[in-house]
Amino acid sequence: MSDTDDADVLRELASLPTIASPRASPDGETIALYYDVTGRNELHLLDPADGSVEQLSDGEVPRSVRAGFEWDPAGDRLFYHRDEDGDEQHDVWAMSLDGETEPVVEMDGQIYLLDVGEAGETLLFCSNRDGQMNLYRHDLPSGETTKLTDHERAAGSGHLSPAGDRVAYSTNETDAYENSYVYVADIDGSNARNLGIGERGAEARPVDWGPDGDRLLVSDNTTDLGRSGIVDLSEGVDGEAGDDAAVDVTWFGGDEFEESPSHFLEGGDRFVASRTRGAVTVPIVYDAETGEARELDFPAGVASVTEGRLSDDRLLAYRTTSSERPELVAYDLASDATETVLDAEYGPFDPDDFVEPEVVTFESDGVPETPARAVDHDPYETFEIEGLLFDSGRRPSPLIVNPHGGPRHHDSRRFSYRVQFLLSRGYSVLQVNYRGSTGRGREFVEELYDDWGGAEQGDVAVGAERVLDAYDWLDEDRVVVYGGSYGGYSANWQLVQYPDLYAAGITWVGVSDLFDMYENTMPHFRTELMVKNLGEPDENEAIYRERSPVNYVENIDAPLLIVHGVNDPRVPVSQARILRDALDDAGFEEGVDYEYEELGEEGHGSGDIDQKIRSLELLDDFLDRRIGAERTAVASLDD
Repeated sequence: MSDTDDADVLRELASLPTIASPRASPDGETIALYYDVTGRNELHLLDPADGSVEQLSDGEVPRSVRAGFEWDPAGDRLFYHRDEDGDEQHDVWAMSLDGETEPVVEMDGQIYLLDVGEAGETLLFCSNRDGQMNLYRHDLPSGETTKLTDHERAAGSGHLSPAGDRVAYSTNETDAYENSYVYVADIDGSNARNLGIGERGAEARPVDWGPDGDRLLVSDNTTDLGRSGIVDLSEGVDGEAGDDAAVDVTWFGGDEFEESPSHFLEGGDRFVASRTRGAVTVPIVYDAETGEARELDFPAGVASVTEGRLSDDRLLAYRTTSSERPELVAYDLASDATETVLDAEYGPFDPDDFVEPEVVTFESDGVPETPARAVDHDPYETFEIEGLLFDSGRRPSPLIVNPHGGPRHHDSRRFSYRVQFLLSRGYSVLQVNYRGSTGRGREFVEELYDDWGGAEQGDVAVGAERVLDAYDWLDEDRVVVYGGSYGGYSANWQLVQYPDLYAAGITWVGVSDLFDMYENTMPHFRTELMVKNLGEPDENEAIYRERSPVNYVENIDAPLLIVHGVNDPRVPVSQARILRDALDDAGFEEGVDYEYEELGEEGHGSGDIDQKIRSLELLDDFLDRRIGAERTAVASLDD
């Protein structure tokens, strides 16, 4: 790091402002985005011509960006979400470009805005008002809301056709829990037809309508790797409502890299997709007629092209790397040149102060050498597992094993203030893209099905063992497991399954009891997360019990920090309280054997600067007391 002292590093890193959900206005002359430069997440307007930024909201938007916003097609207002202290029980409001607000859709349960009709008279959203997440249409002139679907499993990915007469969406009406099909229905929800895209058990979703309404851009993973498809609807959809329809699909990609479509470009002759190459994600542009793919020129990190365009026909793109903070750029397709429209903020730091990871790979059969204490396993199929190892430069260096959340996610080369903070304190960091992670295709994801707490947790432990063996500057006596959400489940499970490996653990909004998680999480998480991965608890009671870390707390042999937001709707705070009570019942002493923090005014994380600072202070204090690290940088290895 630079000459910034230890106390300031924490505050300065947590205070670096972050951008999220940038969207160009319909005329391309204004960019709306979430931005926390004031210390709180707020909507801002950015002029791409001169880079000036104007704050639009004043405390009305959620602290953490769990749902985005949409422009009114007239370009004179935004439709956005409101919740209460991170509970994600969103309503939809409108905000004019002078900051005036008014409620648009208010109902019980959650609302996620999906689309705004091109005429500006219709909102499409999904809500769990009636239990499961289903689609609704709101007519702006009349204020009337109509429920469009009534599926037992979650319906989502909704998109309105350009003429506003149809809606495309995805859901699953089969008994294969992992399945997802694409449907097209009339605007009132009637005449819903399954387009029959992809094979049973695969996942297909609509992504965007072509500008003429005769084509539909879809994603699918039937062939294992994710691919893009264009559905030809020019001849209509054959078949009766409720039956599988016969449609023509032209496929793109899916043969070498995991790819995911994003949106058609203006005119509809090209579309944007993202391509994952290990820990790097880069945008590509496909020619819809020839199938030619063009990978855009970005640094090795994570980049994406947002919907819409800038006024001079350049694309608006977001880019970041592990050492370079997020910035917005205009990308000229004619020249591959980029021009920054919103610079990344570095405060007292410089990109050279931050650390890029080394990509590490290792073979894993899901069974580490460290003895298992909770559940014994025979070896699983062997996979080459990829991880990212960040070297703090301290010698010797403690190691933080930091499994990602999701579990439908993967760690990539994007900037993380938490990782860079840990590095500044002398802790090296290992992130493992265990089996079940995204980016490597459907079969790799499905390795996690019916096996939470099995091979994927073995992969995490094997990764820790491999880097400890390979890098003698890592201190094997000071290894910590730290994760949030599903990463918090991993932290809990690592501590009860492989306690000999770890000197401390930190579980942040983590899962501890699978039965309680099923009962108390959001309805669509119940079906799309719990049932999809583990089946119904009454049919698979044994695995729900066997893979719940709370049932093995007596195995914990290291200090544990438990942190949870009280308003978390995804992983309810009951998960932390159940774990705390089990530790107490097992004779562990709070403040000595474990530490417990509930965070008020917070759900499944927060974007507020003050709350980021507080979270780093909790992390820093616990690690400093329980593990400690040399904070003086060693001489360069090149000296």
